[in-house]
Amino acid sequence: MSAQSNADGKLVQQVNAKLSMRGIRSPCNVTVTVARGEVTLSGTVTQPHQKLSAAQVAQSMSGVKRVHNQLTVKAAERRT
Repeated sequence: MSAQSNADGKLVQQVNAKLSMRGIRSPCNVTVTVARGEVTLSGTVTQPHQKLSAAQVAQSMSGVKRVHNQLTVKAAERRT
């Protein structure tokens, strides 16, 4: 594993941990990928503010060069 891919892997872990701390977890379904310091957020969140918050979290991380926010807002399904 190269030093760059190792750094990207650490960024994935750090972003995921911060998202969880911000309450962006199930039923949200966010996938974080990093390539050469560029973070891509994909999947779904349940509230519009979560999409913005996720991008802010990723951008605030040391080593992040750019954030591609591909998240979509989809209300959680209600169980009856």
